Amino acid sequence: MTIDKDNQTLPTERTQASAHNDGRRAFLSFTLASGFAMAVQPVMAGAITTDGTGLLTSTVAIPVSSGMLPAYQARPAEAKGLLPVVLVVQEVFGVHEHIQDLCRRLAKSGYLAIAPELYFRQGDPRAYKAIGDLVSKLVSRVPDQQVMADLDATLAWASANGGDSERAAVTGFCWGGRIVWLYADHNPRLKAGVAWYGKLAAERTENTPIQPVDVATRLKVPVLGLYGGEDASIPHDTIEAMRAALLNAPARSEIRVYPDAGHGFNADYRPSYNAPAATDGWARMLEWFTHHGVR
Repeated sequence: MTIDKDNQTLPTERTQASAHNDGRRAFLSFTLASGFAMAVQPVMAGAITTDGTGLLTSTVAIPVSSGMLPAYQARPAEAKGLLPVVLVVQEVFGVHEHIQDLCRRLAKSGYLAIAPELYFRQGDPRAYKAIGDLVSKLVSRVPDQQVMADLDATLAWASANGGDSERAAVTGFCWGGRIVWLYADHNPRLKAGVAWYGKLAAERTENTPIQPVDVATRLKVPVLGLYGGEDASIPHDTIEAMRAALLNAPARSEIRVYPDAGHGFNADYRPSYNAPAATDGWARMLEWFTHHGVR
């Protein structure tokens, strides 16, 4: 698929359009509409909204082994040449309005930012009103191996549609923060990663057999971890264990802890939002990408 100047996704061949029609209709009706997941309602009045001025934004359908992977992408409208790519890995709530807004923020900084809906085979995260149900009935059914393959496909799509695969990075939030560490291990060609409050150690299951602390000593991609000192869901001892393990990794990674911040401190649409930590973390992320050659 390619992007036209009016923000629409167009097939490169008419035969492709015919073959993928049903899949595209299904994903467009299923997800990536504007708005926030039901499980986070009501949304805080001060939620940040980034407009699309100067950007090209669209939903795209990425062919994968078992269907069409939905994704939201944003990029500068007047870009010349290939763009640096940032894979944006969703929160536990999927690619809802907050994740789309983060893509637009990254695009304003000159990136092709793309967020694939990584639960699409298992169901629609927007349909769940309770976080507990969302996690137990949907998220727990998503295999890490599937996620790695879908991120590979997303990066390949971005590289074929105006992105530079040699200047690619990954960032992720909450559920996606954990995935950042794993994908940095999976794809050593990345320039950098930034993990926002992702779990570092948890129960190993059939779908999640490896945890970030297990791969820390072999990471060849520099990852910046951003964590909250008041985050009850990520014990401080696991952060320290990760820090110690990273000292033996081929790449120099870092972990920054904000003492007064809790989980989800960048989620400006929720009470967990901590503006000083979020602002500092975003600046550090952009600096990390620049320092490691993504831009």
